[in-house]
Amino acid sequence: KYTNLISDTRFSEILTGSVWALSARVIAIAMGLAFSIIVARFYGAEVVGIVAVINSFLMLVSIFTVMGTPISVLRLIPEHLSKYSPTSASKVYRKIQYTVIGISLITGILFFFGADQIADRIFSKPHLSYYFGIASLFLIFKSLLLLNTEAVRGLRLIHIFALMQVLPQAINLTCLIVIGFFWHNQDVPIYAVLGGVAVTGITGWIIMEYSFKKLCRSDDFVKPMTLQQIFRISIPMLMATSMDIIISRTGIIFLGIFRSEAEVGYFDIAAKLSSLTLLILGAVNSMAAPKFSQLFHSGNTEELFYVAKKSAKLIFWTTTPILCGFVVLGKPILNTFFGYGFGGAYLALIIMVTGKFISSISGSTGVFMNMTGNHKAFKNIMLVSALISVIGNLLLIPRFGINGAAFVAMTSLSFWNIATLLYIKVKFGKTIGYLPGVSKLFHKLNGLSANGQMR
Repeated sequence: KYTNLISDTRFSEILTGSVWALSARVIAIAMGLAFSIIVARFYGAEVVGIVAVINSFLMLVSIFTVMGTPISVLRLIPEHLSKYSPTSASKVYRKIQYTVIGISLITGILFFFGADQIADRIFSKPHLSYYFGIASLFLIFKSLLLLNTEAVRGLRLIHIFALMQVLPQAINLTCLIVIGFFWHNQDVPIYAVLGGVAVTGITGWIIMEYSFKKLCRSDDFVKPMTLQQIFRISIPMLMATSMDIIISRTGIIFLGIFRSEAEVGYFDIAAKLSSLTLLILGAVNSMAAPKFSQLFHSGNTEELFYVAKKSAKLIFWTTTPILCGFVVLGKPILNTFFGYGFGGAYLALIIMVTGKFISSISGSTGVFMNMTGNHKAFKNIMLVSALISVIGNLLLIPRFGINGAAFVAMTSLSFWNIATLLYIKVKFGKTIGYLPGVSKLFHKLNGLSANGQMR
């Protein structure tokens, strides 16, 4: 099976790209965990919680500044490159980029002046006002980071995409160590995080400008796209993307409202550890998205499902050992690396790992839906999942704390993956999920059904 996997020429592009993306993600997550360990050990769980809240704030606000364009640019750049020309793709990219910059500037200014109201009225923590205010000034860089990371994927710049994955965490860790060595202040981790956002956002812009300059020619055919056409694609993707961020960040936001910063910190560490199980999924998705778009828009449906199924198999066999490892060693890891107080997050970790397992056996569901023109249906599925997340957290967090937040995270993640698989099965008559025993059982049942019909 291993030989068959690595020698498959139809899957080689995704496999090669995934190795690069995975390597980058492993390095980035290792640096991110080192950052979290240093903050937990030297600054305390409360500062871990503040960093988590500020990160969640930037992620939630940037939903409305990028307007779904990171996903649409990932689809439009390969589409224009294959159908028209590099110049056509660059025109679409620049139109999107300038729009995002304008929206980010206006939104950042509004949130800067509203920081006091956010900290006091929403979170009931006036001391967080300064952090919300300074984070608002970096919103434009966060938007550029999100847009250009996906644009680099659209150009299939595998090595550069790997760099974009590592750069924020590398800057964060470097700033934390260097600044923290000379200046002993609890705000150092926040400044380190914002520094990583700024450097990566600007670097991505420079890379895209340089890459298109090399590709474009004066005689290229240009297929113009209006902003209305772009947003017609982006807005449904905005809904799906925003729902995904809401699902992943709602727990932290509601914990920040109802619980202490320390408890937010415990949950954030458990969530980060559980996300290690999706390393392979994220790496495969990084390379699968443009490939899915290319195959679907060229009408090669059989090849599309072959590649999607192969991706799901790779995800399953590489994530399962990580999942089992956390069940056995989760508590010692929390206690040893982060401190004994963090061991109380073990149950929350196991609950979230269960949700990640369901996501891993489902395959690249979200990417498949977005890249095959089913983004509107995916938007509706994600909307229901986000409602489950918001209502569930509102009901369970005040009573059960981080365990309630973990249960809601597992439920909402499982719902949208299973619902998406069912939608794909109904529409295409095939599935992209993979679970060895279940897959064989379905094949046998289909065979028995076919024989019965023949008789």
